[in-house]
Amino acid sequence: MEVRLLLAFLLMGAVMFLTPYIFKSQAPAPAKKSPVASTVPAEQAKPESQPPAAPAETAAAPSGPATSAVTSKKPLPPLTVETDLFRITFSNQGANARSWVLRKYKDSNGKPLDLVNTTSGLGYPFSLYFPEQKPTADINWAWYDQKQDEDGLGVTYDYSDGHTSVHKVFRFQKNSYLSQVETDATLDGKPLPSMIEWRGGFGDFTVANPASAQRTLYFDVPQNKLVEQTARSAKNGPVTASGSFSFGGLADSYFAAVFLPPSGVSVQQVTFPDTVRTPGDEKPLPLVGAAVSDGARNRFELYVGPKDLDILKRINPKLEQVVDFGWLSFLAKPLFLIVNWFNAAAVHNYGWAIVIVTIALNMMLFPLKLSNMKSMRKMQALKPQIDAINARYKNLKMTDPKKADQNQEVMDLYKKHGVNPMGGCFPMLLQIPFFFAFYKVFTVSVEMRGASWLWVSDLSQPEHLAIRILPIVMIATQFWMQKMTPQANVDPNQQRMMMFMPLIFGFMFYNFPSGLVLYYLTSNLVGMGQQWFFNHTEAAQEAARSVEPPKKRNGRK
Repeated sequence: MEVRLLLAFLLMGAVMFLTPYIFKSQAPAPAKKSPVASTVPAEQAKPESQPPAAPAETAAAPSGPATSAVTSKKPLPPLTVETDLFRITFSNQGANARSWVLRKYKDSNGKPLDLVNTTSGLGYPFSLYFPEQKPTADINWAWYDQKQDEDGLGVTYDYSDGHTSVHKVFRFQKNSYLSQVETDATLDGKPLPSMIEWRGGFGDFTVANPASAQRTLYFDVPQNKLVEQTARSAKNGPVTASGSFSFGGLADSYFAAVFLPPSGVSVQQVTFPDTVRTPGDEKPLPLVGAAVSDGARNRFELYVGPKDLDILKRINPKLEQVVDFGWLSFLAKPLFLIVNWFNAAAVHNYGWAIVIVTIALNMMLFPLKLSNMKSMRKMQALKPQIDAINARYKNLKMTDPKKADQNQEVMDLYKKHGVNPMGGCFPMLLQIPFFFAFYKVFTVSVEMRGASWLWVSDLSQPEHLAIRILPIVMIATQFWMQKMTPQANVDPNQQRMMMFMPLIFGFMFYNFPSGLVLYYLTSNLVGMGQQWFFNHTEAAQEAARSVEPPKKRNGRK
């Protein structure tokens, strides 16, 4: 059983390491009254053209969509909109965003986090995609007239070449991640269907393997479920889905950019396979792009920010779905909420909150572990009787049919005294669901991203030290735990192999999030304390006496 458990943990570690690299989301299957998947042609990417640095005056921007008057086509300096939460840089070449920096978050290199892939070579966020009829000009690289609102929290862009006219409005709030975006395109005065794009990936591009975390998503209201798609979902070309969606957009592990349409409006979303460079990697990566539309004229609320449950819930309860706690969400989400509560209400530190919750969990599970401790003490006391049985069969080969009789005698002895021979694995088995749940918490909860504890600068990442302290201390506690735990009749070769188990665990945990290692280390320390307490109680002695042979007990009398 110990060997099987060791293999289980090795497989568990392999799954955690390899899942981000091999997990493949499938495109939704078409169904009645639900999103319909189909392929649409991709637009040709155009090389980036930078506007001149010299300032120029804008022409008077019209109050609505331009219809016939040709715009001034003047290059202007980049326009920056700053709020308490982010800083966005717009260009009047294409009327799109060249950067979207979150002020309260930093990337993995410690620099301000820019959610835009500035090196993709594709169109920038809020460019327009035309799935049907094309405009008479390349409006994503054309010069727009620009007019900023007096309070500095909004900007309007207009373009017209006498046939194609485009009108864009962006409006922001001083202390909110929620904003508004409107786009309208016409051709010779008639509506020209268009979609708002965000291409070349999204999120923190400085993390290891950013492509594994990035995906498009939408919440299907009739089916009441979140649908996610990766670049592999569109490997045969862009894929479109339409239906009644609460929101649609892009996300990585900790951040999201989602468009929220007016209630009851049908939404169309396209997922693009964008194989492009990133700021941290010259080699092209398979990232995703998205385009959304809610009709001939696009009117969306826009959320661009952290996947913070409290913030998302206040905006739209359905937005909580973008924080995916996985198949163990029934355990992972309550664990996160409890840790979050202790952090906010008591200790004001996520590391200490994890320690407190881990201690509480182990105390709640102690009655179950106590029963297992008694069983293990009985197995230890039964060792002389087990040795006597083995001695009678010691000259038999493993293939001898009488070996079955030997095993049966041992099992009958265990059954007689109510001993579970697999009890030694029970404490580890108890930890597996919580282990997976905590792992998910650290990989999807933006609250853990950048959370510090003592010398640990980020609980969602391995320690940023040349020699990581937590895994080494965890190995030491694992060895000590084995020494304290009563050993039953274990084969010497198997016992020697089990002594390597702490080293194997340390190797697995060395690159895991620091918060996960802290959880397991704390569990070990609490388990050691519980084992020490049990070893010094009368219950331990009574468990050993209960399995002694009758003659030995009578001799004592």
